[in-house]
Amino acid sequence: MLDPASVAAISAVLGAVGSGMANEAGKWAWESTGGVVRRIVGREVPAPVAPEERDDVARMVYEQIRTNPQLAASWSAFASRVRGGPNPVRAVQSHLPASIRFFTDRKEAMRQLQREASRRADGRPRLALVHGPDGMGSSTLAVHFGSRPTRLFPDGQIYADLGGGGAGSARDVGTVLRTLLRQLGVRDEEMPTATDRLGEFFRHCVADRKLLVVLDHAHSAAQVRPFLTSAPGVFTIVVARAPFPGLDAVRVPVGPLTDKDAVRLLTDITDKSTVAEARATLPALLARCGGSPYALRAAAERLCAPMLPPRQAAPDSDPVQGAAEDNYQLLTPESAKLYRLMALRDWPAFDAATAGRATGQDSAVTAELLADLADRMLLERSRSGTDNGRYHYRPRVRAHAEATAIREDGIAACSAALTRTLLAYADLATSAAHQALPESWRVPAPAEDRIGQRYEDRGAALDVLLAELGNLVEAVRCAEESGDPDTAVRLSRSLWPLQLKAGHHEMLLPALRIGARLADAHLAGSFDVGALHAQLAHSLTELGRWEEAETETRAAARAEESAAHKRGHASAVEFLGLLRLRQWRYQEAHECFDEAGVILNAMDAHDEGIADLPRAQALLQRHRGRALRGLGQGGEASERLETALRHFRASGDSYNTARTLTDLAETCLDEEDTEAALPLIDEAIRTLDGQRAEYHLSHLRRMRERCVTP
Repeated sequence: MLDPASVAAISAVLGAVGSGMANEAGKWAWESTGGVVRRIVGREVPAPVAPEERDDVARMVYEQIRTNPQLAASWSAFASRVRGGPNPVRAVQSHLPASIRFFTDRKEAMRQLQREASRRADGRPRLALVHGPDGMGSSTLAVHFGSRPTRLFPDGQIYADLGGGGAGSARDVGTVLRTLLRQLGVRDEEMPTATDRLGEFFRHCVADRKLLVVLDHAHSAAQVRPFLTSAPGVFTIVVARAPFPGLDAVRVPVGPLTDKDAVRLLTDITDKSTVAEARATLPALLARCGGSPYALRAAAERLCAPMLPPRQAAPDSDPVQGAAEDNYQLLTPESAKLYRLMALRDWPAFDAATAGRATGQDSAVTAELLADLADRMLLERSRSGTDNGRYHYRPRVRAHAEATAIREDGIAACSAALTRTLLAYADLATSAAHQALPESWRVPAPAEDRIGQRYEDRGAALDVLLAELGNLVEAVRCAEESGDPDTAVRLSRSLWPLQLKAGHHEMLLPALRIGARLADAHLAGSFDVGALHAQLAHSLTELGRWEEAETETRAAARAEESAAHKRGHASAVEFLGLLRLRQWRYQEAHECFDEAGVILNAMDAHDEGIADLPRAQALLQRHRGRALRGLGQGGEASERLETALRHFRASGDSYNTARTLTDLAETCLDEEDTEAALPLIDEAIRTLDGQRAEYHLSHLRRMRERCVTP
């Protein structure tokens, strides 16, 4: 059993607290840890970032507590109240996309996968690379293998789309890891904030599970490597269009179907009589499909429509694009227009409302057209496996649709359609963001004539932003490439509720970088510049990239001061103080909060945001109390916190009331005053009742247990 006072045990506590900073209670615990370390070591110790730095801090603590029983007891008491928390749910289910009904041939490939999945564990990762051209069925093979009843994966099957055929379209590692962890039943609040810790955390979570992991649309070994594990019960299938070097995996090629198997598939999809009646045109159709299961499925309608002339395959033609062209010829003008114009950008999952704006069609009619395009295999339904009215293109099909749009509609019409799509996403994002955070000055209110849909409540508005997240990030990229900085900035500022309430920082980071860069270049002197640098700093901080976060925070402060935006300037300086708290630099944090207070005190009745001044000052008082507590000045810390608490109680701000009560209770526990801490803890628990603050409540209950347990 590990000695709780050993270097390894202390380092483990530091690591556990650092990994839990995705929720408010975890961030608070990290700040508290710095104060405890400072009191034990006797001086300020920079917050560790890398594992070796964490071990160095653990050794400093160990050297002090090994000969001082009082300090040892203090550390033990602290460690007991920060450990634990809600545990991940072990969900036994499949998260694979739906398989297909008619699956032809591939017996040898299935045998190869079965051998690798069931071979004796010997320390090597169970790993297969399934590869084949687009439309050849490589993804279908992996999904079909995992969807069969089997005892090999009793803990479930998880799936992630890595984002396509090249580095430019790849999803970032952190986003994919979080996707897989959610499928394992891990809540966002339990995941490490820093991307470099997520891989280790993922491997820990799957270490004792019997699990299938499917990584679809990979393009390189470097992209796949963070997800690999040597856990004996985990089988990972990587799916790619072509094999690539650097991955020590069993290679499972997926090639064209033979004519015999192709006819069998067509017969399964239609019937024997239909195939028999088409025997005159069947050879040309088989040649055009080139053994591609996708092309054969898409061509089934041509068998059922004998009036259509046979189409000959050109030398070296792409069967997927050939099938797309065949089915495109069957579309009505309205469907054809929709098919072309939504392909001008690789939107991850668009719906009828946005598609209707792009094409100028009624959304109800557009919904029917989209469903028809999906039935004709010119669109793919959402990968979520549910009929949520969202669609995307297969890559080669989108290439066909885009080329057709340029040829048939012309550059001017394509540009106009893309502009309409961008404005649709910008209007939606601005309206939903304002309704999700109506009191936030960081989210500009939309014009009255552009509010659009009104949502039931804040949660519903946030859900819309979450559903559109991938599209909004792509829209920011599109606006930059289209030379539309105003729309890019508007979209970027609308991401603030997602940052504040839903995380997803890795996915948002590229859009925020674009927004800040464009604001600097095109909107100098506006409030947008400081706001976007502050948003970028926030996400960088949450990802543990503290040096970059400081650079962006200082850029935000300079921009806000230059724009004479006092509230924004004070907020940026305050944010630097919060970053210092995260870094355990408590004296510098206190100085930042004092500087922010001076800026706020200089505001007058004409300054933007003056109505929010009392709340801003109360928050600074709370932050000063946190910094003073880290410095070991408990008495003065309590005075600051009590001042903040009076304001939050009077204003009905239950969230900040509970947070301040927790700070006060912890300040009491620093002095071992459990009698004073207990009523504060109980009030905080009552205040948070019904607010879904599970992690904060769990922490408070551990604090309470310490107060009542002899």
